[in-house]
Amino acid sequence: MTQTQTNGTNPKSVTVDGILFDMDGTLLDSTPAVVATWEQYAREFNLDLDHVLKTSHGQRTVDNMQIFCKITDPTALACEVVRFETMIVDEAQRLQDAGKRGLVVLPGVVDMLNKLNSVARPPWAIVTSATNKYASRALNTSAIQYPILVTADDVTLGKPHPEPYLAGAKKLGVDPTRCIVVEDAPTGIKSGVASGAKVLAVCTSHTREELEGLGAEWIVEDLTKVQMEPVDGGVKVTIE
Repeated sequence: MTQTQTNGTNPKSVTVDGILFDMDGTLLDSTPAVVATWEQYAREFNLDLDHVLKTSHGQRTVDNMQIFCKITDPTALACEVVRFETMIVDEAQRLQDAGKRGLVVLPGVVDMLNKLNSVARPPWAIVTSATNKYASRALNTSAIQYPILVTADDVTLGKPHPEPYLAGAKKLGVDPTRCIVVEDAPTGIKSGVASGAKVLAVCTSHTREELEGLGAEWIVEDLTKVQMEPVDGGVKVTIE
């Protein structure tokens, strides 16, 4: 049984005001479609595919286009962001139509979000590095009902800067230090920690070793190891 990291002192049950979830790799897995898209970009821009796949996850597409593809012109950047993210969703749909793994809701997510959505004012939000166009399409495809969505379009600085999670807490109307950020990527963990929130890391896209030492309060295998229950004024989170 996978053990939960508690850093020796972190409680396995805590009540907070809100939950801020990352999307890709935390709630949804689009890995095959993302890899196929990066393979195409690696051919076009002569990229080191292994390096890109190891370091790009969790960052905004606009930042990845600048870092890896060296695109700086604003008009060209905007076009490439749309092309890249459209390719991911189209590839995911193609895979699903072929009976293969396209866009998948990760284990434990459906039951968890159903519980959080059972109250009049759901105490959670999605904070993603994807654009609104991609995130909305991906979430609609997966049938995830969300109360609040913060995307790359809503911030000036992307993860690992704290701005995305600060924006998520603000939209939720809660103090970020009274939130738990749920993340799968080192970049996102750093963003959550910098925002002042507690961070729960899931090993759904990276190994435990890759997530250790970044400031996460807890590290679990996936969200089946976590229970979230709406309570008066917040959410009770219990970690196995």
